[in-house]
Amino acid sequence: MNWGIWDKNLSTSEMSHLINICIENKITTFDHADIYGDYTTESQFGKALTENKISRDRLQLISKCGIQHTKGRPNLIKHYDYSKDYIIWSVENSLKNLQTDYLDVLLLHRPSPLMEADEIAEAIEKLKSEGKIIDFGLSNFTSSQTELILQKTEISYNQIQFSATHHEAMLDGSLDYMKIHDIIPMCWNPLGTVFREDIDQTRRLKRLLVQLVEKYGVGSDTLLLAWIIKHPSKILPVAGTVNIARIQSLLKAVELQLDMIDWFAIWTESMGTKVP
Repeated sequence: MNWGIWDKNLSTSEMSHLINICIENKITTFDHADIYGDYTTESQFGKALTENKISRDRLQLISKCGIQHTKGRPNLIKHYDYSKDYIIWSVENSLKNLQTDYLDVLLLHRPSPLMEADEIAEAIEKLKSEGKIIDFGLSNFTSSQTELILQKTEISYNQIQFSATHHEAMLDGSLDYMKIHDIIPMCWNPLGTVFREDIDQTRRLKRLLVQLVEKYGVGSDTLLLAWIIKHPSKILPVAGTVNIARIQSLLKAVELQLDMIDWFAIWTESMGTKVP
């Protein structure tokens, strides 16, 4: 999301270089959505892939569909579309933009009150049978919305908001539901608002993180990712950074064994109260 015109506006060569940096650091999954960059970032990434000449089987490409925005398309109002024809068209358009034959994962970007599970399932089964997608999942869906779709077709992933500052999913049953149904959680904005807002919650966390940085010898961002990874639902954080130094430090979070007491300390400071 951050590579295109919505943020860093990287050139084709810069994207190609960043792809190489990721792969060199054993990060091979790239999270897209058709809407990113007002429907422009996928095609820019596709050009970078072509220039790069990296073998497709070394990568895993995720994309999302369903949001119809007023920027980049002639829509009168922002809305969601999960009709069978639209899902299929969206995937085929993403494949063209990314210059690939298939997506490793397709996610429905946000739930729509008008979505029909049967129609979604028909689209997904057709795309799978044609080899255009390998796995299917959701993004920002509640447990009940997930159950609605799960009754009709297999769901492998749900990408939700989760971090030390946004941890409701481990309290409202969302992560429990995914674990019960073998749905792998991904989380966007895994660093939360720790470095974005100056409020009581983030000030408490920052004070604790200073101590933990000294104890573990890693950065605050690594500690926050390790906090997520320690949850038994095996959450996969979706990192948004384009900072090379931070990219190089991401895998340290996988290797870091965060003590249980420190995991609870982070949660306690986030809540501003003792564990219930």
